[in-house]
This record gives sequence, C-alpha cells and structure tokens, in this order.
Amino acid sequence: MDALRKQASKLREQVAKQQQAVIKQFSGTGYESSDVMVIDEVEMQRHQQLEKLYRSTRAGKDFQKEVLRAAEAFTAIGYKHIEAGTKLSEDCSRYGAENTNDKILAKGASIYGDARKHVEKEQEDFNKLLSSQILDPLRAMIAGAPLEDARHLAQRYSRMRQEAETQAVEVSRRQARVRELPNPENVAKLQAAEAKMKELKANMAVLGIEASAALAAVEAQQQRLTFQRLVALVEGEKTYHLRVAAILGEVEAEMVSEKQRKESAPPMIPQENSSEKTMYFLAEATHSFSAASEKELSLSVGDYVVVRKVSPSGWSEGECKGKGGWFPSAYVEKRQRLPASDLDAEVY
Repeated sequence: MDALRKQASKLREQVAKQQQAVIKQFSGTGYESSDVMVIDEVEMQRHQQLEKLYRSTRAGKDFQKEVLRAAEAFTAIGYKHIEAGTKLSEDCSRYGAENTNDKILAKGASIYGDARKHVEKEQEDFNKLLSSQILDPLRAMIAGAPLEDARHLAQRYSRMRQEAETQAVEVSRRQARVRELPNPENVAKLQAAEAKMKELKANMAVLGIEASAALAAVEAQQQRLTFQRLVALVEGEKTYHLRVAAILGEVEAEMVSEKQRKESAPPMIPQENSSEKTMYFLAEATHSFSAASEKELSLSVGDYVVVRKVSPSGWSEGECKGKGGWFPSAYVEKRQRLPASDLDAEVY
C-alpha cells in the first residue's frame, strides 16, 4: 500500500511539473529573456506592462547612443574642417598679399581667404552647440541614476517573480503531500509554504507598482529629452548652413563684381614715345555717360569729343571740355578725322 502511495505521489509531481512547463512556454519571456510562470491575471498584466516599459527604455537608450555617436562624429569632422579651412584661409591671404599687381586671381584669393575665417568661426560655434545642446545632455541621460534605478527595480521584480514560481511549485508539492498523508507535520509545512507564497505575492505587488511607476517616469523623460535634442540638432544645423551660405553668397557676389569691374574697366595704355603723328578724330556723344572713376570721362548727348585712342575692349580715350578720360566707344559717333598737331584748343 505504501508503495502505491509513493508511486501515485511521484506521478502527481510529474504531472505538476509538466503543467508548469506548459504554463512557462505560453507565459512570455522576462525582461532579460528569462522564462517565468504567470501566477495570476493581475500579476500577468503587471509583468507585461513592465516588460513593455523595460524594452521601450532600452530601445530609447540605444537610440540615444546612436544620436550621441553621430554628434561625436560631426564634432570630430568639424574640427578637421576648421583645421583645413584655417590653412586654406592663410594660404589664400598670403597669395593675395604677395601678388598685389592688380590681378583678378590675387584679389579673389584675398576675398576668399578673409571669408573662410568667418566660415570656420561658424563651424566652431556649431561644434560648441553640439557639445552643450546634444552631447552633454545625452551622456547625462544615458548614464543617469533614474534610468538605472528604474531598471534595477524591474530586474528585482523579475527575480522575485522567479522566486514566486519556485514557491508555487513548493506549495503544489506540499498540497499533494497533505492529500497523500494529512498529518499535522505536513499540514504545518503546507501552511508555511502558503504563507510564504502570500508574502511573496504581496511584495511583488508593491515592487511591481513601484517599478512600473519608475520606468514610466523614465520613459517619459527619455522621450521628451531625446526629442528636444533632435530639435536642437536640426535647428543648429539649419542655422549653421544658412550662415555659411550667406557668407559664401557675399563672397561669390564680391568676386563676380570684381571680375566684372576688371573686365569692363578702361584698359591701361602705356605711353608711346613714337615721334610719328597720331591721328585723332572728332566724335559726337549720342548717349550720356557718367564717369565712375577718375580714369573715366563723363559725357552728355551732343558733346563733341576729340578721340585719341580706341581700345579693342570697347573703350575709347579722349578729351572733352578740357577734361580727358575713358568712355564707351559705342556712346559716340565719328564726325571727322584730324592730326594731333592740329589740336591746339579745347573742344566744346
């Protein structure tokens, strides 16, 4: 008879273990991929909530690390940009200073070299923004105590849950023993096991609420802070690129203007020492022209000009009303030709 009881007890224990294995299989994974048994409906909901929050905060932390790595890369590239840009600025300025023979390239190099200093200043300001607005806040959040404390609470709850699972097995075993042999000793052991189980469930309820609240608060802070840092990154990049574009736009306009001025300016004609007579001609102004420099000659419609030189660039040099200078050739029409020796008075 005793042998039959023992065999029946073993059979019941095997069935209980198989049931627990099935429950574990369908109860989901724990916070760190650990299988745990669902004790009741309330505990299952709390476990699912904690598991969701745990995964969410872990994903948020991983994303913060990705943003941090990107910002660190931007900063490193920025410092290399500053180093290369500063060197280029110095080279351009030196070339412009050493070639001051009124050549367009030297002037353009000087303009660009000065502008690059402002570009590198903008890059330096952007690097400072990355450090203060992105890197420092994210590092503080990733390594911060609130996140780690909340995750430790969740891990404590997970361990307590596993302890409750073990205790549930013990209660089941004690119940089977009492059914098999309901003596005072077995009953007392069953009551002790049930009391411990009750205490564990109560502690789990308190710890679960505390861990859920802590993780929910951290998740909200994590989401808010990370979004703010992303907005700051976008605004910082936008401001940086707009300012650099404005600087380069001004440089381009100045260089193009300088090029046009050089191309349209009256040519520099060397003095001729030839003793041969130079043939001048008389012309009448058909368009008004306002001189933009001392080298140029202002004209009004109807003025007569003694033209002394015509340049292939479209400019002519002559004298009108006692003043000499350059003016556009297309603004006058030829009237008569005369030798330079015949020019002995001002033309009106």
